[in-house]
Order: sequence, then structure tokens, then C-alpha cells
Amino acid sequence: MRRILTSLITILAVTNLEAQQVPKLVVCITVDQLRGDYIEYFYNTFGDGGFKRLLNQGVVYKNVRFEFSNIDQATAFATLFTGANPCFHGIASNKFFDFDREREYSILHDPDFIGNFTHDNYSPKKLYASTIGDELKIASKGKSDVYSIAPNAESAILSAGSAANAAFWIDDINGKWATTTYYRNVPWYVERYNNGLESLPVRLDKMIWTPSIPITKYDAFPYVMDDVSFRYTFNENMRNCYPDLKTSPFINIEVNRLAFQFLEYAGFGTRLYPDMLSVTYYAGNFNRLADKEYSREIQDLYYQLDKDIEKLLDTIDKKAGLHNVLIVFTGSGYSKSIGYYPGEAPVNGGDFYPKRCIALLNMYLMQLYGHKKWVVGYYDKQIYLDRKIIENENISLDEIQDKAAKFVEEFSGLQAVITDRALRNGEWNEGTAKFRNGTHHIGRGDIIIELQPGWKINNEIPGEKVTVVRNNAVATPLIFMGNGLKPKHIYREVKATEIAPTVTHILRIRPPNATQELPLWELAIDK
Repeated sequence: MRRILTSLITILAVTNLEAQQVPKLVVCITVDQLRGDYIEYFYNTFGDGGFKRLLNQGVVYKNVRFEFSNIDQATAFATLFTGANPCFHGIASNKFFDFDREREYSILHDPDFIGNFTHDNYSPKKLYASTIGDELKIASKGKSDVYSIAPNAESAILSAGSAANAAFWIDDINGKWATTTYYRNVPWYVERYNNGLESLPVRLDKMIWTPSIPITKYDAFPYVMDDVSFRYTFNENMRNCYPDLKTSPFINIEVNRLAFQFLEYAGFGTRLYPDMLSVTYYAGNFNRLADKEYSREIQDLYYQLDKDIEKLLDTIDKKAGLHNVLIVFTGSGYSKSIGYYPGEAPVNGGDFYPKRCIALLNMYLMQLYGHKKWVVGYYDKQIYLDRKIIENENISLDEIQDKAAKFVEEFSGLQAVITDRALRNGEWNEGTAKFRNGTHHIGRGDIIIELQPGWKINNEIPGEKVTVVRNNAVATPLIFMGNGLKPKHIYREVKATEIAPTVTHILRIRPPNATQELPLWELAIDK
């Protein structure tokens, strides 16, 4: 009896030690614009090795909540990988506007670095917080390898961080895997891939998107009334060829192809220190159907994505063993869509005209403070005042911002208006906390506005579509799998900022330097 008990205790101890091991490799799979409700709707078309495997074998949280509105690719990925909101990590939008040059730039724009296989000048300079990968690099004294692969530069660079070996994305012009000279480690197999017969431009003319299963099987939406099939081709002579392809199922196949190169040649999981690979897939609308909310194409994209996830998980298991790998799977918390209403349908709301708003605001401030151009301009729901003139005229910034805000809040269609000084001084409440969380004091406008649901921003630019403002919540699952974790479903919502400190806790390293959250307690106890 004593021998049996001793044996059981030994088995339990060994099992516990195995469950608590530090993973040799962390693979973060983030799906841009993933919708949890679509996983539910299309569930019956999936095989057993993709979404279903994650849901059946992982620690599953039902939804991830972002604590700010106007989420886009840059803000989502920076938040997921730093464990902090834009008010701390500095990435408040995909782009910013330089009023001096009167030009819009990527938030990654950095003329100090040139592109590699691209003409874009990018770096993570404006990411002020460390990422999971950065902390792994610090803990291992640079010995851990950290790479990221994504369709676009924003998700690639911001999931990699400042200390990563390299970040790769597909260039919009030449279709090759691009990076920036900020990162100095371009593996030989990426160079070979770009210059060989496997590169995307060489295979482009063979890429034809048609239904993967019989058209009648795409029956998740009752709003698709016709039986018309679809067929899309891609040609470099076509306008937006590669941007369009990056919103089709082919982009996830391309991401996998490069990921398999890393899993084959990078030596992941063979070193003393853990390595990290970030992989980004796409699950949003096809560019050529941007205004078509319900389609067979989106169902086909999810059907093929399920197969791509299955292939990636199988390859990871084969190369490194899932018991040695921590898989972190989630989405970006938003979904881009261009809504429109049938002409006969009654629609609440109206048009908000930024140009008219700032013109009237400038006239009002002229009456108060003199004939000057007090308003620099409007960009991304923010109004910018001329700080130099305000300082030269010895006018209180608090005072002029407050007067401007009170004037602007009288415009129809505005849900909320708040000033930069109010956010800096802590004069925000539960209703305006999202403005504080979702902006950064460097580069923030003087007046921040929010439109009521259904209202449209009309920039009065000929040919530009007037879009309906939508701020719907998007259900986004979070799944941890592998590394000895036992499957379980946890029916509570978690914050996007809790993911990074949970991953670093499992790695037994410091959390990113801007996070204010503790690890998810269910995994902290297990580990």
C-alpha cells in the first residue's frame, strides 16, 4: 500500500513539474478582425484540427475587452503585446497627420530607417512601452530569438517590439516579404524565399479565389439570397493587387508559408532560452466587397482560415512538440465595415462636417481673442489649436480649450466632447475614460469628440464615401494551449491588457514596463 501511495505521489509530482515548465517556444497567433460570433456561425463547416482543436484543448476565455473605442490595427496590436493602453504605449492610431507638411503618415513612419524589400521607412520608435518579446530579449540577454510575421507592417512591427530580431510583412507594391533596416537580422531563408520561385509575385497568376466547398454549404447567413458563385483573380497590373490579396484567404496561406520556413530553419525550441514567434492572420471583409456585410466570401475565408490554423498547429507540434510550446490565440477586437442603408429605410442621425465646425470655431475664437488663425485643423475626431500662437499671446491653454470645447459641444450629433487638459489633469470620469485610455498626450488634439451612433463624418471631399460611425463591440475569444495546460472554458470577460502579463508570468520574466495588470489568475494558479 505504501509503495502504491509513493508511486502515486511521484506521478503527481512529475506531472505537476511538467505542467509548470517554462515553454521553449511561445507562438502568439493573432487574427486581425476575428469575430467570435462568426466562429459560432460557421462552426459546422470546420474540421477538427483548427478552431475546434483550440476550443477543445485550450484554456478558453469567451471575450477580450479593449478599454478604448476607435480600435484599429495599430492600437490593438500595441495593446495586446505591451499589456497597456494607448495612453501609456503611445500608439493611438494607425496614422497621424503632419499639419506642417499637410500630409498623413503611418504611425510607424521614421525617415531614419529605410525599407528592406520595400520603399517604406518604418520603425517602432513611437511605441513607448516594451513588449513581451522585448522583455524576453532582456531576460535572456539577447539570446532568445523574437520574430513576427504579419500581412501588414503595423501588426508585424508592433507585435515584435523594439528589441526583436526582425518583423516581416508583405509589401503593398512588390508583394515580397518586407522589413526595415531598424531590424538587422534578416535570415538567409527569408532572402532565399523572396528571391526564389516560392515568392508571391512568381505564383500570383495562379491564385484564383473560388468557393472551397459547394456554394449551398455557405448557409450561415439568411441574407444571401442568390446562388451566384464567385471568382477573383490577382494580377500585378491591377490597381491595389496586393492590398486586395491581403484581404483574401491567400494572405493566411502566405503567412503560413513563411512561418513554416522559420519553424524549419530557425531552431526554435532547441536553445536554453525560450524563443517567440508572432503570427498574424486576417479574418475581415474582402476589399472588393467592403460594403457587403454578409457574403459567402467571408464564410469561405473562415473555412480556409480553419485549415491554415490546423496546418500551423500540426507543424508546430511536429517540429517542437506542443507540450514544449505555449500557444496564445486571440483577435484584434474590432471589425471594419462600411455600412449603408437602403434608400427607403428610415435612418437616425445626420452628417457632421469637420471643415464647417473648425471654420465656425475659429471665427468664435477670433471674437474672443483677436484676428488670428487659432485652429490648425481637424484629424481623426480631434481638433488641433495653434499652441504657438496661444503661447505668444499669453493665453491660458486651459481657458481656450475649455471655451472651444463648450462651443463645439453645441454641434448636432456629438455624443461627448473633452479637452486635452481635462484628460491630463484627471478631470475625466467613467464615461470619458475611453478618451484617456485611447489617446496619448504626445500628439493628441486639444479637443476630442465622439459622434452619436448613426452619424456620419462628411469631409466634403469629392468622390470620398461618407461612412456611418459604428462602435460595436466585437466578441473576441482568448485561448492558451499547450505547455501542459489542461483544457477548460472560463465564462468571464478579460481585458486586452491582461494578456501580456499572463504570457510573461508563464515565461517567468518581468511583465512589459507599462502594464498595470496582474496575470489572469486561472493561469497564474496553474503555473
